[in-house]
Amino acid sequence: MTTTNTLSMISGVHDSPLEEYYTSGHRTCQGCESALVMKLMIKAAGPRTVVLGSTGCMYVANTTYYSTPWVVPWMHTQLGSSGSAATGTAAGLKALMSKGKIKDEPMNVISFCGDGGGVDMGLSAISASLTHLQYNHLVFCYDNESYANTDIQDSGSSPYGVNTSFSPPGKLHRIMHKRWKKNMAAMMAVGHPGVRYVATGCGSYAVDLMNKVRKALALGGPTFIHTYDPCPKGWDYDPMYSHELGMLGVETGIWVQYEIEDGELRLNGPSRMIEAGRRKRKPVYDFLKRQGRYAHFTDEDVDYYQEKIDEMWEKWWLPGIIPIHPEDAIPASPG
Repeated sequence: MTTTNTLSMISGVHDSPLEEYYTSGHRTCQGCESALVMKLMIKAAGPRTVVLGSTGCMYVANTTYYSTPWVVPWMHTQLGSSGSAATGTAAGLKALMSKGKIKDEPMNVISFCGDGGGVDMGLSAISASLTHLQYNHLVFCYDNESYANTDIQDSGSSPYGVNTSFSPPGKLHRIMHKRWKKNMAAMMAVGHPGVRYVATGCGSYAVDLMNKVRKALALGGPTFIHTYDPCPKGWDYDPMYSHELGMLGVETGIWVQYEIEDGELRLNGPSRMIEAGRRKRKPVYDFLKRQGRYAHFTDEDVDYYQEKIDEMWEKWWLPGIIPIHPEDAIPASPG
């Protein structure tokens, strides 16, 4: 696997491929944004793709009674192994091609994981996979901010104060989950300087997400994309609002859309306009009030949440990415 696929950018919905490689046969929840993300991911990648899925919502919901919605070759991998599965598959294909066992042609390898299997348990394997620059593959993390497959336990990607089965609000302690969400994509970008492409995305911005998948696959080497996936079951809202909540997450500034290509960072969509001052961030209340997982929040809790998002946009060097403002940096000691 010495070359990568040449994949042109999609100019709009009218220009997106008509072919579907993630079809009927899955049993995801109504309004599941992660199912849409899978559909967009493989639509952008195309048929010459091997997909590997670690245990999680998108594994369990996509394998029922020996049926699967995947039209392309697909394999289940163990929880936490998305990185090693990606490297192993890419290495195996490269070896077979170099030995003449199979045709030497561009072939995409995509290994996906949820936030539990990627941001938490699979973090070390993903990190290791991103250090092997000779293998072409994409690690794709779909993030619904909980261990949704096993009844909504909090993960390292769960936001502050959220109600989960492991952090239910009570009379004595209203806020049980006091950690802030892990900055996963930024960790992958800053900690693995040889990686050519790291990006964030959201299924509510379909063309942006599909183009990011194509860029990652076309650039080659190990790459990483992290998506923001509203979850009706875990976030407790009417399934018809998944698309709208994805947009609100970006428009309030809670989720930042960006890509880092060969070390150059670009903000995308509403995030770019917010950063440039051409668009005002919506208050986080507009997002929080729409979900039952925040029903226990008081005005004080909402204010704290807003202050943290304001701090990210006003004081961090790069919103959502690097929390150091240049003039606040500690100067290097002489000598």
